[in-house]
Amino acid sequence: MDDFNQIEVPPSFVALFTGPGGHRLTQPMAAVRERYELCEDLAQMLCEQASAAAFKSGAGSSEVLAGMQAALSGGSGPLQASEPAWVVTRIAEILGWDLPGSGQER
Repeated sequence: MDDFNQIEVPPSFVALFTGPGGHRLTQPMAAVRERYELCEDLAQMLCEQASAAAFKSGAGSSEVLAGMQAALSGGSGPLQASEPAWVVTRIAEILGWDLPGSGQER
């Protein structure tokens, strides 16, 4: 049966569910797509909060993103171990901030 869906999961997210050889998914594509939708929605929702936190605190983008990643990595939420870093990277992309760990600050 074909797994037809119009949502295209980006390679950066698929990589989270790819085995060590880089060729096989560790989860069915339908499950990967569900996880992607959750993470993308979360990133979109957290953009406003990240922007407001940077404005209110005067903190740099990397500081705000590090705090968000720490909060998302707490283990009590719906995210799996590899997903918080992807969500934070996606927030940076949406806001036009430098990627976490790039050594630059906006």
